[in-house]
Amino acid sequence: MAALPGVVPFTISITPPRLVSVTAPQPAVSSDLRRVAANYAWTWRTDLRTALTDALGSDWSGLGHPFAAAEALDADTMAAIAADADLVARLRAAASVVEALEARPQQNGTAYISAEFGVSETLPQYSGGLGILAGDHLKAASDLDLDLVAVGLFYTNGYFTQTLDADGQAVGYHTYEPGSLGLTDTGVVVSVDTPDGAIAAAVWLARIGGIRLYMLDTRVPGNDARATAVTDRLYGGDQRKRIDQEMLLGIGGLRALAALGIEPRMVHLNEGHAGFCLLEMLRHRLAAGDTLDEAQANVRTRTLFTTHTPVPAGIDRFPRSLLAPYLEEWCRTTGVAPATIWAEGQLPSDASPDEFNMAAFCLGHAALTNGVSALHGEVSRQLFSSRPEGAAITSVTNGVHARSWSDPLVQDFLDRHLGTSPDPAGGWENGDPAAWAAASAIPSDEIVALRSALRRRLIDAVNAEHGTALDPDALTVGFARRFATYKRAALLLRDPERLAALLADDDRPVQFVFAGKAHPADLPGQAILREIVAYSTTPAAKGRFLFVPGYDIAIAGLLYGGCDVWLNNPVRPQEACGTSGEKSALNGGLNCSILDGWWAEWYDPSNGWAIPTTDLDETAANGLPDPSQLAERDNAEAAALHDLLADEVVPCFYADGDVRPSEAWVERIRAGWRVLGPSVTAGRMVAEYRDRLYGPLLAAQPGRR
Repeated sequence: MAALPGVVPFTISITPPRLVSVTAPQPAVSSDLRRVAANYAWTWRTDLRTALTDALGSDWSGLGHPFAAAEALDADTMAAIAADADLVARLRAAASVVEALEARPQQNGTAYISAEFGVSETLPQYSGGLGILAGDHLKAASDLDLDLVAVGLFYTNGYFTQTLDADGQAVGYHTYEPGSLGLTDTGVVVSVDTPDGAIAAAVWLARIGGIRLYMLDTRVPGNDARATAVTDRLYGGDQRKRIDQEMLLGIGGLRALAALGIEPRMVHLNEGHAGFCLLEMLRHRLAAGDTLDEAQANVRTRTLFTTHTPVPAGIDRFPRSLLAPYLEEWCRTTGVAPATIWAEGQLPSDASPDEFNMAAFCLGHAALTNGVSALHGEVSRQLFSSRPEGAAITSVTNGVHARSWSDPLVQDFLDRHLGTSPDPAGGWENGDPAAWAAASAIPSDEIVALRSALRRRLIDAVNAEHGTALDPDALTVGFARRFATYKRAALLLRDPERLAALLADDDRPVQFVFAGKAHPADLPGQAILREIVAYSTTPAAKGRFLFVPGYDIAIAGLLYGGCDVWLNNPVRPQEACGTSGEKSALNGGLNCSILDGWWAEWYDPSNGWAIPTTDLDETAANGLPDPSQLAERDNAEAAALHDLLADEVVPCFYADGDVRPSEAWVERIRAGWRVLGPSVTAGRMVAEYRDRLYGPLLAAQPGRR
């Protein structure tokens, strides 16, 4: 599906550069333009974004990336840019900003390793919340000038693209070339041995402000078809391919850094996908003469593990039949007995000793482990309680990068009312409580005008794309996320009569906009998606219930800005954090959510609504989930959600009649900004990592030899 009109947040309507006749374009201008386009700081810095759009015009998105658009400029257009002295000066200033960011020294601090990074829809190397969190972490690390380098994989086909057909979700794939996305070939090639042969990978560099992100790509000469396909798709293929990917990420990632002269003092494992880097760290210490106990002690002093799963089913587990040959090769070269290393991947509570538990392996080799919300920290301590390290799990609640996820209209609005900070690490965007306190004084009519403009832009874009007739003045409820079963996207549909009555109210109209993807192998998730799509076509939906396909960062940004209410109704406590609601809150949206993840931590009755939950005995005598109990819980929570919408949310929005939203609603927006603003930003999150986890871990390291 083509991108929705207006969803690219940096698009600015301008007149294309006027063509004039000059002798030749200035090479410096071309270099400056490419320099700015190649660094992803333009995704959150207005000065860089404006310089790019003024030079390239507003319609470059068809080429997929501003760097590709800059590369495609013909000589006449480049000459016209070079003849515009003001534009040349602004491009030079923007390039100077980028040069200063890229000149920051790499001092071998923290290596942040993740299987996915959601930096921008123009770098499609993410599937959902884990990757978005990783991208926001890098952006905030750049703002805070952290000594951090990142490692990931470059997926040739990215994640999948989504359209709809008669059967529901249809999956497609694009092929992406790193050079067209602004990445630089470092010239480094690394290799990882596997039982089926070596896997070689080229190393590409993506610049995220002042942060270097190195990405491994297996499309290199000498690889056979199997090795070349290792990095073709994110989360695609069978478990053997998953092992290959994770071995390349962890072992190959550290080898790439070593080849580049980077020796990180600590590693931050963003989920267990990165855990095989511990094998490389251990190998290095064993080769230096350490005993296994000494090597493990050394590695622990340098490792932080962030777990993102609140349920056993979310942990990577690899069967002995697949993983043992990989570990045996490592054991042969290090002299460690296979049974010894296999035992490190076990939880005493695990049902099968023939599965290697990646979370257990990471937990046992990390000095510090954290969950991603306070509630998730509690859940993780219970989940891993059978290991002694599990008792020490702490938490750092996820945040979102404010300049990336607040709509440009909102940024201008908040800059005007809350002020700006000369310090890139300060201001409202990094959670300064004093700045957010000024939200109390924002006039109501200005908040109403802002929210109306955001809602209208969303509705106009959706109507133009889908031929629908959503109302730009109606209460708009959004739900957009990965269609995993525990997120219960179809909870409202458990009572179709009440939903139909809600949608049929012409005096107080309510409309729902859904978006999200189900993994191609997740058949239950796809069934839920089909249920949502099918309902949207029924007469009962009255054209007020819509599913928007093609979910990505750009479409998400439009929804976060335009929806009045952000709906989240997971099975508590299975939502580790759930940061989509934080993005809505930054834009003045109000959350209506189960008290799970971050919402359990920061909700109060002044800034949104909590959906009541039902505590039930969910297991039968055999210890397996009892379907009747699960259905009873879902029915009870669906009824509670309908009660909340009908009795509180809708009446509040329409309390003042034609003024939409009402004064009571506007006061909730103010309260949300005051209470949530200081907490939900990635600036706050990364500062916590720096002060509570990175700093102590680095300070406690013994002398390195």
